[in-house]
Amino acid sequence: MFPGAIDTRGDPSDRDGANFVVVGAPLDVSTTFQPGTRFGPRRIRTFAEPFDDYDRRTDQQFSELGIFDHGDVRAWDDVEAYLEFLEGTLRDVVWDDAVPVTLGGEHTVSLAGVRAVEPDVVVSLDAHLDLRAEYDGNPLSHACVMRRLLESVESVEELIVIGARAGSEAEWERAEIEDVTVVAPEDAGSWSLPDRLTDRDLYLSVDIDVADPAYAPGTGTTEPFGLEPRELRDIVRELARQATGFDVVEVNDRDDGQAASLAGKLVREFVFSRADR
Repeated sequence: MFPGAIDTRGDPSDRDGANFVVVGAPLDVSTTFQPGTRFGPRRIRTFAEPFDDYDRRTDQQFSELGIFDHGDVRAWDDVEAYLEFLEGTLRDVVWDDAVPVTLGGEHTVSLAGVRAVEPDVVVSLDAHLDLRAEYDGNPLSHACVMRRLLESVESVEELIVIGARAGSEAEWERAEIEDVTVVAPEDAGSWSLPDRLTDRDLYLSVDIDVADPAYAPGTGTTEPFGLEPRELRDIVRELARQATGFDVVEVNDRDDGQAASLAGKLVREFVFSRADR
């Protein structure tokens, strides 16, 4: 269970009055280089345990904000079927007027989150563009997730990728189309949401590899020259107020907990900021 949340794994009907529902999505099918995202939700919960309940900045107690932990939606090999089931779980959260908070799992799970929330804009913090048409013949690879949601979620009008520093030539060409904006790592610290989007519903996705691997080595595809944790924190704080869904993904078990600890802290920053809006 996510520390400070109420455990509803026995009966989701117990979450009446929830403001936020944490859902683990341990999908680990298409992970490249270093697999292990199946352990991501468990590690995020574990390394969040030492965090204090009280947040001085917002003067709130995490345990008093209506956070419910649904537990994990067990993954299986049929990715399309799994995403459909996960989407249904997250859509139930939305219908209950709560904000879904998904713990990945590979980045492919964001497709279920976006489909459930149906936002106007998706903001992805990621070292990679994830705009491939397919990867190794797989259109549902984690390397294709942003391309898939642009093509399949009618509500999404724009994608903003913050921190991207890697992608194929075809991906960078796709990113030049007007529905995609890429914010380079060196510009992330001074970036703010454009005024034209301040009244739009957002879905916020954090691939932990957006952080420099010095801070978060426990991820599948590390990419140097990334963001610092404080930059991630500030972006999450700013965007949380407009976000109707949130996920943090691509945490694995290949480090001593640095990636999971950062992911857990970003979840808490999102909840505190969203509740304080």
